Amino acid sequence: MPAATTPLTADELDGLRQQFQQQIDFLRAKLNLPSERWDDIKTRANDKAFYVAGAQKADLLADLRKAVDKSVGGGSIDAFRKDFAEAVRKSGWSGWAGQGTKAGEAWRTRVIYQTNIATSHAAGRWQQLNDPDLVAVRPFWQYIHSDSVITPRPQHKAWGDSRLTLPRDHPFWRSHFPPNGWGCQCRIKAVRAPTQGDATQPPEGWDTSDPKTDAPPGIDKGWNYAPGANTDTSLRELVQDKLITYPEAIAKALSADINRYINTQEQATAFATRALSAGAVNEAPLWQGFVDNADQISAAAGIDVKGYFITIPSDTPRHIQKNHGTDGSGQRPATPADYEKIADLLNEADSIVASSASRQGNRTIVATKTIDGERYRAVFEVLTGRSSKALALLSLVIKTKK
Repeated sequence: MPAATTPLTADELDGLRQQFQQQIDFLRAKLNLPSERWDDIKTRANDKAFYVAGAQKADLLADLRKAVDKSVGGGSIDAFRKDFAEAVRKSGWSGWAGQGTKAGEAWRTRVIYQTNIATSHAAGRWQQLNDPDLVAVRPFWQYIHSDSVITPRPQHKAWGDSRLTLPRDHPFWRSHFPPNGWGCQCRIKAVRAPTQGDATQPPEGWDTSDPKTDAPPGIDKGWNYAPGANTDTSLRELVQDKLITYPEAIAKALSADINRYINTQEQATAFATRALSAGAVNEAPLWQGFVDNADQISAAAGIDVKGYFITIPSDTPRHIQKNHGTDGSGQRPATPADYEKIADLLNEADSIVASSASRQGNRTIVATKTIDGERYRAVFEVLTGRSSKALALLSLVIKTKK
């Protein structure tokens, strides 16, 4: 749970609420994720996820998202608090941190309001500061500490007092681009070059990690990332790097919206149709979402598959067409439309069992499911590479209705 923070002044909030397109775009590109704890979504994964700790109902998240969107668009904290109260009332949400006392509810709504405004503002600034036209004339960034903070953090004040000025691509900014904690009001400005007296090297130990926070000294837990710097990072990379620690509800939310992030060009039917042509053999696999029933699959595979994706390799439809057509015993050829059912076949299987190793020596599992009276039997290869943790479809056999 985040510690209590110093409220921003009216002038500071007004400055952050002066919306600009990069800020608005950053927030609207996020995926709603249910969560149990505030640190289910870690560091740079915040660039992909909109969440409110403890909020797991889709309708509740959608209403809270609308309230935050209005705030980033210039709405006041009083308006946000009214929208928050209405969202809680409609959903029946209870047991959330801060509920039950006027002070607690004021604290919780302030944290949500300030954090979303500050991080979206910072993400928009990250995009602006990296604009090639600006970089051409002002390739250095300088750390600016807010003197209005009642209880300044010593490290933040030191970075500001020394006028720390570094090239904009220095790795320091990847972990120290503000805000650097709950209620942090520091900022960055672009400059042509360091001036006399400016610090031009980060302080010793800036890249070490405090074991209590798993972040560099002076950075609050979970804040050692640059908002907006990871918008192009793939969702699967963030999951595989263990930056999204999710309960089952989050996995289902990700699966439901996965095409928005990973497969924006075509659906499985179109992919399979193209994959049946020779030109599709060497294309990247089609990502079909996350494994939902990780416990059942893990038991069969003999390995933990939480966070794994379901994929259809581009050469699989041709293999299935060649080897699993009509065999005279009620089997029918798979059609491109059948590939739309692959994720459900695995996630809602009637049975899942281990099978023999693949040609590459990897584990495999067999999932079977009856769909509309037909029996689907699919073999999946378990891929365990750091950047390719997936259940990849190897074969598909469909037995027709009797």
